[in-house]
Amino acid sequence: MNKMILGRTNLEISRTGFGALPIQRIDKETTKEILRKAYEYGIDFFDTARAYSDSEEKIGYALSDVRSEIIIATKTHAKTAEELEQHLSTSLSKLKTDYIDVYQLHNMKFVPTESSEDGLYRALLKAKESGKIRHIGITTHSIEIAEKAIESGLYETIQFPLSLISAKRDLDLIEKAKKANVGVIAMKALAGGLIDNAKAAFAFLRQYENVVPIWGVQKDWELNEFLIYEATPPIMDKEIKKAIKEYQDELAKDFCRGCGYCMPCLVGIPINTAARMSLLLRRAVYQNFLTEKWQENMQKINDCIDCGQCIEKCPYDLNTPELLQKNLINYEEFLNNNLE
Repeated sequence: MNKMILGRTNLEISRTGFGALPIQRIDKETTKEILRKAYEYGIDFFDTARAYSDSEEKIGYALSDVRSEIIIATKTHAKTAEELEQHLSTSLSKLKTDYIDVYQLHNMKFVPTESSEDGLYRALLKAKESGKIRHIGITTHSIEIAEKAIESGLYETIQFPLSLISAKRDLDLIEKAKKANVGVIAMKALAGGLIDNAKAAFAFLRQYENVVPIWGVQKDWELNEFLIYEATPPIMDKEIKKAIKEYQDELAKDFCRGCGYCMPCLVGIPINTAARMSLLLRRAVYQNFLTEKWQENMQKINDCIDCGQCIEKCPYDLNTPELLQKNLINYEEFLNNNLE
């Protein structure tokens, strides 16, 4: 397994990371099998979050006996110092450990500092001094916040969406982090499932020696695919470059990544799927989205009350109601053409 140093944390980790958000969706024993297999084949960097329901608990269940041999990164979405302390206590208990290697502030809209009234950064320092956490990180979907976090000098790692369809400014963040010796953890490496060529996605990010992608895994075959690429890393040949160009031409613009931060919707619209339905119909098994249930779900778009919450919560500043209406029109056209 190829190794890298995660910025100034000086943690030596596998260059292939395990993103533990998807394991919420599978049972405990299946999760244990997948996590153990990942560990046995050399993956030693596992990223989770307090917000990922039972993800931390499953990691603790599967890997607590090899705790000293793995690196765990988790996150808190706390808004106050007191809440952060509660989250940290829960995470330590669920993970069956007495320390967190990288503790990250989750999906931040600002950069907490020692002088911030919320007390979040001071609480992180306190936890670090007590030995409960070893390194401090931050995650965000905002390029402005990511840049400010690096410039602040306060954070040892930055977690940010990076993929083969990332904009130039996003990719420039990698070099900025390298110069500041900040570790880079790449989330959304498959753009929320819209990139279905894992080989191209892997090859693209492997170009950056200071980036560790956390691949979201919930099935054995998904893990096998990344283990194969790790054993024999694909190179950026003509075929892969062509595939990347095709993705960039189609997806390198405003589109819903399916992150779910806009949820729940007050009128029950499944926004994080409905707002990218047009792409899913082209890139997924479209029959799954033509059921009566999904027809009902898409019609809920007409019930939108323009509350504005989805716009306010979107980390990509999308005009979500407008995007939903466009996807509804495309959906109805697709439905008519495929159910005749």
